[in-house]
Amino acid sequence: MSDVDAGSNQDLSSNQDLDAWVGKQQHRSDCLELSKARAMAATLDWSESETEALQQGQVLPWPWHWLYFLENPAASVIDSDGHPKKGGFLPPVSLPRRMWAGSRLQFFARLKLGDTAKKTSEIKSIKVKQGASGQLVFVTVEHKTFVAREAGADALLICREEQDIVYREAAVAGAPLPKPLQPKHEAQWSTEIVTDPVLLFRYSALTFNSHRIHYDRDYAIEQEAYQGLVVQGPLTASLLLNFLSQNLPSRQELKSFEFKGLRPATGEKLILQGRLDGQQAQLWALDEQGAMVMKASAELS
Repeated sequence: MSDVDAGSNQDLSSNQDLDAWVGKQQHRSDCLELSKARAMAATLDWSESETEALQQGQVLPWPWHWLYFLENPAASVIDSDGHPKKGGFLPPVSLPRRMWAGSRLQFFARLKLGDTAKKTSEIKSIKVKQGASGQLVFVTVEHKTFVAREAGADALLICREEQDIVYREAAVAGAPLPKPLQPKHEAQWSTEIVTDPVLLFRYSALTFNSHRIHYDRDYAIEQEAYQGLVVQGPLTASLLLNFLSQNLPSRQELKSFEFKGLRPATGEKLILQGRLDGQQAQLWALDEQGAMVMKASAELS
């Protein structure tokens, strides 16, 4: 997050045992169903013909693997914010607010619709820091996705991702937002996306994300002090990669992608912009006031 003092590290007295969670692993498998990919295409406003063109055996668009390998917590273990109660795979950090702050992904091959894939997740680090908004805990989780398409064949590593999850103190009404940042690059491409409650609801449904800040406006404003519904970080990242795919001059493969959330996106419009310099693409999303809410970069092969 943009308000972090990276040089400060403090211990939370209630989280003395957090280091014991480093190295914890989780394993999941899933079938990459065609119906879910078509639902994602419709959510991103692909045309009917483009959506219907998705077929079994075709490559899964980037980064739609986030639609699969989902946790399915029972209703009885959901907390008041809509998240699962703490202490499952992720550590029981005492700070009340949690969000996906950013990721760094490497792609080695492509997933295909109809694949049965496996994902291994491991907690790589837990760091306590002090930011302008208070104490923060960063949990970095490494995800590896594998596919073995033939019986007896070795599993092929498809994607490696480092995901940063940040825990924050309780919201304070009227607290200042992170300092607005402006793009460092001149845009070659630009488009506007309507991020209304319907889009947010459909993406939350596809990713089984029940965090109330994305669909319960009263909760988002009154309990977590946001200015409105919050656009999901991975949705913004997915919109940026979809935007990149629409503007590539030729079919190119993605080698790596990384993104970082800079401030909450709470309006009903995002401005997506980007440029391509050689094999490196710079991408960013602006809110309605022109401040960056996310910056990203992609390396193409």
